[in-house]
Amino acid sequence: MKGDQARVSTLVRVPPAEAFRVFTEEIDLWWRHGMAYRMSTGPIVLEPKPDGRLIETMGDSQRSEREFGRVLDWQPPTRLLLEWRAANFAPHEKTEVEVLFEKSPSGTLVTITHRGWTQIRPDHPARHGNPPKPFIRELATWWSQLATSLREHAERTFNPN
Repeated sequence: MKGDQARVSTLVRVPPAEAFRVFTEEIDLWWRHGMAYRMSTGPIVLEPKPDGRLIETMGDSQRSEREFGRVLDWQPPTRLLLEWRAANFAPHEKTEVEVLFEKSPSGTLVTITHRGWTQIRPDHPARHGNPPKPFIRELATWWSQLATSLREHAERTFNPN
């Protein structure tokens, strides 16, 4: 649905299985730091399995966790589908993030689609006061920055031997 999703792609010069592995197993190493990307300084972990959680460990003394995603579909090395919940979502509010890993002549085309925003009310705080079009543009920029970090990390650390 128009205005419902942000989609970004990046070419990662590693094979699809490696791109998928880095996305899922090394998520804390490539996911950017700072308040725009994380709620705390703690690590981000994706449990690599169907119904696995995407969690952020908070930096307090109790080391509490905040779940902001759950694996809905796990198809290594081609597809990952996550239920996504912003920190300020009510229990019934959720969106989806689909990540596709497509083989290309020079590596893997990674496409991230964050959809379901028409189900979130227009005045929701997650939209930062923006109308739908500017919000989706900002969300696409945010995911583009993360995709760049993924690409840079995967290419920097890949060793085919």
